[in-house]
Amino acid sequence: MCTKNRTKIRTGVIVLFLFKIGWLFGQNPITIYPNTAEHIFKTAEVFYMEDSTNRLSFEEIKSAGRSQQFVPNERYYPKNFNRSSTYWFRVKIHFRQQLSGERVIELFDQTADLVEAFIPNGKGGFVHDQTGASIHFGNRHFMHKNFEFLIPALEKGTYEAYFKVRSRQMVNVILVYRTMERFVQYTLTEYFTFGLFYGMIILFSFNNLLMYFAVRGRQYLYYVLYILCVGLYEMSSDGIAFQYLWPENPWFNQYATAVFVCCVSVFALLFTKSLLHVKQKEPRLNKLLNAVIILRILFFVYCLCFNQNWFIYKFVEIVPLSVAFFSGIWLWRKKYRPARYFVLAYAFLFLGFVLKVIYVLGYARFLPSSIGHYSITFGFVMEMTFLSFAIRDKVRLLKNKKERAQKRVIEQMQINEKLHEMHNRDLEKKVKERTLEVMQKSEELVEKSEIITGQNRELKEMNNLLMAQSEEIRRMNQLLAKDNKNLQTNIERITDDRVLSKEMNFEEFGAKYPDKETCYRILAELKWKKEYCCRKCGYDNYCAGKTPYSRRCTKCTYEESVLNNTIFENVRIPINKAFYLVYLVHFHQGEISSYKLSQKLGIRQSTCWNYASKVKSILTTNSKKHKKNEKSGWTKLVLNVLD
Repeated sequence: MCTKNRTKIRTGVIVLFLFKIGWLFGQNPITIYPNTAEHIFKTAEVFYMEDSTNRLSFEEIKSAGRSQQFVPNERYYPKNFNRSSTYWFRVKIHFRQQLSGERVIELFDQTADLVEAFIPNGKGGFVHDQTGASIHFGNRHFMHKNFEFLIPALEKGTYEAYFKVRSRQMVNVILVYRTMERFVQYTLTEYFTFGLFYGMIILFSFNNLLMYFAVRGRQYLYYVLYILCVGLYEMSSDGIAFQYLWPENPWFNQYATAVFVCCVSVFALLFTKSLLHVKQKEPRLNKLLNAVIILRILFFVYCLCFNQNWFIYKFVEIVPLSVAFFSGIWLWRKKYRPARYFVLAYAFLFLGFVLKVIYVLGYARFLPSSIGHYSITFGFVMEMTFLSFAIRDKVRLLKNKKERAQKRVIEQMQINEKLHEMHNRDLEKKVKERTLEVMQKSEELVEKSEIITGQNRELKEMNNLLMAQSEEIRRMNQLLAKDNKNLQTNIERITDDRVLSKEMNFEEFGAKYPDKETCYRILAELKWKKEYCCRKCGYDNYCAGKTPYSRRCTKCTYEESVLNNTIFENVRIPINKAFYLVYLVHFHQGEISSYKLSQKLGIRQSTCWNYASKVKSILTTNSKKHKKNEKSGWTKLVLNVLD
């Protein structure tokens, strides 16, 4: 074991030593033979220089002073580690004989914003060409997703080609020399492969969309959106989308991969939740998936609004990928069978993702470039295939479950039918027994009905007798009511006669006018005995006012109190005592002293004198209209004031 380690260390030291020797003695040219159809430039075959000022011109770059500043690439493929700088790359090619046929140099990474090529023309000068993801697709020399630069006809000899790369994203500067025949062959094969891949996506999408419309299962809709976003992400990464979807909008290239990869993560997690029924089976795992979805969306929004340079950190997709993978493994351990194909699908995707990361970092030199470059694409293909198996497996399990349920339903229906027959037989037996009982009871009811009929006849006779008695009682009540009315009239007449013939004390007077309510009612009857007429507008319709027995005009809303324009207006003593005072003054024809009134009413003599003087004045003025023995003359005194 130690011997192997020492061997590896010695090999590494030798490679490093040779690399440093090549640096010291300058850039070694790559020999191109007549039968060389393709060559990929890697490691120290490419020299580079970083222009942090972004101002150096090509003339300055190829000058002797600047030429010494080019350093060999130490990684498998060069990168623009400082995305704010411009990088210049140089390759040296030695042609063993004059070129026959057209050749191209191709740059693979389609996300580079600007690529300028300076290809030698064989006459001491250079042919300048530029392209990139920030330039309209129609301006390219070749209508191809990659960046191709045509090599003019060159004589035998050694030539240097320069490439200027500037990009806001980190790109792999993979430079490839190809003959035109090899380029056409490679292009046709690649586009044919893309056609198969995107055709699979369309077929899977259409199939699952039909399933969604048929059964309305949300997992089908999420799966369709997921694989469509996968297709758009792959098209954006490969440059196919720029070529066919938005060739006139290069500005969208800097957002496309970020938008679609975010959608891939979100719909993948939603599909995981729906397919595996995570919410019902593992609520805590469901909360984790929801949290990852929210965090992924927030990360995208932050990058979009505040720091778009963070879009390059595509390694964050390992988080939702790992969470979905873990969810499938967890539910598979819980004996949920549809999770087996789900786990297998994500295993291929996870493997493709790991291979892609290793390839980008330059640690996959042992793998063919096609496998490393398209590892995620292969992973997506296998994932889509096995996810389809997972959906079909779930449908099959649901179908088996439905068939078992139907079988149990049929068995239960057979049992229910037998029970129903037994129940019907028991019911028929009980119906017969019940019918006999009903017939017996009906006979008893007929006998009782005859008895009740006789009793009804007796009750009818008694009712007729009671009605006759009721009529007699009603007639007697009418006679009694008439007698009561006459008696009441006689009592009132006697009371009035007594009032006129003999002075009543306050207790006797209070029996007829006991309280304020009675006094107001009698005063209202005296005041509006004939009819109501508004004193303000003369209208004769009214409604009740706010104070007791007051009246409000319905036209002008003037409200008239029961005391207004009467002898009792502004009275400050209780109304029943005011009634009694008027009665005493009228009874004695004004010949009663204020002292006597004060004793009878229990009111101060000055108050009695003031009020009695007012009554005496009215009495003296209208003495001819009122006589002592006139019935209710003292009450008419109030009405005369109104006249």
